[in-house]
Amino acid sequence: QEQLVESGGGLVQPGDSLRLSCAASGDTSHYDAIGWFRQVPGKEREGVEGVACIMLTDGTIYYKDTVKGRFTISRDNEKNTVDLQMNNLKPEDTAVYYCSGGVPLLSGTTWASWEAALGAWGQGTQATVSS
Repeated sequence: QEQLVESGGGLVQPGDSLRLSCAASGDTSHYDAIGWFRQVPGKEREGVEGVACIMLTDGTIYYKDTVKGRFTISRDNEKNTVDLQMNNLKPEDTAVYYCSGGVPLLSGTTWASWEAALGAWGQGTQATVSS
């Protein structure tokens, strides 16, 4: 059975950087993409929000507007990881970050929603941005 494990979270100050990593093991061949999501404190009723995702088929990348220009998603085929480089962090980036395997659903060319494969979520890693 496939497994996704996140790492790299921590406590940083505004303007600092963090690099999160999602390590995939097992059979992930049925994933079209791996995405990063976050659960912001106090917004549990809204659920997780998408951050960035990368297609495992052709490398196409999608970002949500809130992180464009600051976050970069990348894939390391040798390590079988999908990393999220987060620069110029803001207090509102504070969240538990999760990675997931599945399919991004598009509206035109915009990433609109996510269809996760069954059980394809990691346990999450906390990123806190505070002065």
